[in-house]
Amino acid sequence: MRWEPLLLIALTACLSGLLIIMTGKKFHWLALVILGYFTGLATILFTPVSVYGTALYVMPLGAGRVNLTQLNILNWGFLENIILTVPIGLLLKWFWPKLSLLTIGGLGLLVGSSIEIGQYVLSQHWLINRSSDINDVLANAIGIIIGGLLVTLYYRLSTSRRSRVRLVA
Repeated sequence: MRWEPLLLIALTACLSGLLIIMTGKKFHWLALVILGYFTGLATILFTPVSVYGTALYVMPLGAGRVNLTQLNILNWGFLENIILTVPIGLLLKWFWPKLSLLTIGGLGLLVGSSIEIGQYVLSQHWLINRSSDINDVLANAIGIIIGGLLVTLYYRLSTSRRSRVRLVA
């Protein structure tokens, strides 16, 4: 019963991958990479599979814990959550370049909160033993903001480089 989320994720990923391949668009490889990222992310977040450093293990049966008050941002898990969500910020700013960094920050808080609420609900229903933590919400939001900031910097640097080339030519 506790592996139902993984089966749902795998089924969704397989059907989405088939749809991407069958449409045969020009950048289907990029869509498959993005699908792979989100499939891996969903597996890590919503199943009893956990990653600690370089180790992968199955979490014991349980309802998880909830932390809404203790801030602990000086640990490896906080940094891992930031790194894990940077691609979401990259994708948001890449697909919607007119989004402000403030909007991306708000979306980051929304995404982080949604992930933690989803983990809580799934932990209560399927006993996947995932914890819901305010530190994870903050780390996810920071990661998404960093991703958006990287794309913003890329756009600004490429625009200024093009304008310098035009001035020289």
